[in-house]
Amino acid sequence: MARMFLVTGACGHLGNILVRSLTERGETVRCLAMPAESIEPIRDLPVELFRGDVCDIDSLEAFFRVPETAEAFVIHAAGIVSIASRHPKRVYEVNVGGTKNILRLCLRNKISRLVYVSSVHAIPEKAKGEIISEITAFSPDGVEGVYAKSKAEATRLVLDSVRQGLNAVVVQPSGIVGPGDYGHGHVTQLFLDYLEGRFKAIIEGGYDFADVRDVAEGIIAAAEIGGCGECYILGNRYVTVREFLQILSEVSGEPPIRWVLPGIFAKMTAPLSEFYYKILKQPPLYTPYSLAVLCSEARFSHRKAEQELGYHPREFRETVRDTYQWLLSHGRIRK
Repeated sequence: MARMFLVTGACGHLGNILVRSLTERGETVRCLAMPAESIEPIRDLPVELFRGDVCDIDSLEAFFRVPETAEAFVIHAAGIVSIASRHPKRVYEVNVGGTKNILRLCLRNKISRLVYVSSVHAIPEKAKGEIISEITAFSPDGVEGVYAKSKAEATRLVLDSVRQGLNAVVVQPSGIVGPGDYGHGHVTQLFLDYLEGRFKAIIEGGYDFADVRDVAEGIIAAAEIGGCGECYILGNRYVTVREFLQILSEVSGEPPIRWVLPGIFAKMTAPLSEFYYKILKQPPLYTPYSLAVLCSEARFSHRKAEQELGYHPREFRETVRDTYQWLLSHGRIRK
């Protein structure tokens, strides 16, 4: 039976890298893009393109209408990643309401398997220094922040659907970074602000950053061999902001940043930073929520994905180098 992959969020950073990886394997791929969304990231790829909005279930009917002879895999990568302090309505509409619609259509159309792209933000934090691994029950009450709560609730809905007969698996990437971001992802914005001279001080803290290409491979492995109802963390390692920018300095040849912004000052000015980036129409680099995340020293284990999916993340320096070169080659860096 021929396989077909249906990918939502196909033009996003993770989505377009995932679609590219699938087409390079010779898979048949169907992509969902928003009605007015640019398809530049996938324009050169041999895919079927459908327009629709995950919040409008009627607009998804054609996307889910697959040949009876096809073994259909749905990868639900569409979602809003937000570290903002306000405007939770749209985040919930897409991340929770959109996922409900995808689940209904998967059950109605007898999809072979759903891979839901959740997030490590859906997992409650532990004390500093403790390793965070997969959990089996999710609740928005156990996490902080609009984005984390929306992903926890959506993940719970997906696992509930397994008990209704859906063959579904959950992947939980950590902070995604890497080449191929045609938009304005938060980590890509960090690259640009540093390379264009707007980043003047290091903020103490760090996070687990995973290469988008490794995450894409982990998702494909989850679709093929992941356990039904299982969750898999797709991370790499904890990287401090200081180390991140030091590697970027070495890769790009730009001077390193030596001034450290005190934590108390960063927290005081975070609301102003959020307002400043709103004026620029760019994602904010730090907000009260993002500072809390960076200071949490969250460390994630991806051992389960290694053992069951064959997931092996690359060296972080390679990710930084390739991202810098991609931004340079695509004219994204303005001096």
